[in-house]
Amino acid sequence: MGPPLDRSQFIRPIAHRGLHDRNAGVLENTGPAFVAAIDGGYGIECDLQPASDGTPMVFHDRALKRLIDAEGLIDERTPAELAKLRYRGQDTPILPYAGFLEMVGGRVPLVVEIKSEFDAPKAGFLEAIAALTTAYKGPICLKSFDPAVMARCKALAPQIPRGIIATDYTVHNWWPNKIDAARAISLTYLLESREAEPSFFSYHVRALPTPVTRFTREALGLPLFTWTVRNERERAIAAKWADAVVFEGYRP
Repeated sequence: MGPPLDRSQFIRPIAHRGLHDRNAGVLENTGPAFVAAIDGGYGIECDLQPASDGTPMVFHDRALKRLIDAEGLIDERTPAELAKLRYRGQDTPILPYAGFLEMVGGRVPLVVEIKSEFDAPKAGFLEAIAALTTAYKGPICLKSFDPAVMARCKALAPQIPRGIIATDYTVHNWWPNKIDAARAISLTYLLESREAEPSFFSYHVRALPTPVTRFTREALGLPLFTWTVRNERERAIAAKWADAVVFEGYRP
């Protein structure tokens, strides 16, 4: 198992992509959403994608167009080019990971997801994440759907708690061209986790409970996050079968 996660810091509600509310003009993974989470005393979950040179940027999608009036992929643009873009209808920039860490400054715990398409990561991306995370003064952990990413983070930043995100891939497989039926079962049952030596797991709330999540939590004693909790039914599931929720759309 990896370095222990500080339960006193992380076992609390974690705001999914910050405390965002599109109807109020507060968009996911932006400075205003993170400030709102800090003001509410919530932990923050955020996502990292690489710029063209591997610089980690706080952004969920690989494609820009859902939130930005721009075409193409985030990893096709340099950090300087990305710095000129603004979220649709706002004067809000895409945050580099370094700027995000400086903004939070240790005030609330951070759960940082490294995005992956189950391919080899952009050169320098994981190395930059590891260096910035190791230097950060505050409660922080890393996670990814891709166990290979977490195994690499174990080598690059062994003292940082790391986790694997999973779901029932036989039901929710967002990478059908990368994950075949056999691997879907392997990932569902966390069978690729050994090399990463995770400190925690994070499992889809709609898939809970499962025998493997009960085993990791109850027998191994590893913390279990669950995502993304949006309603009373899911809150009840999370309260029974997980330690901490990654939530959106309400305030716990």
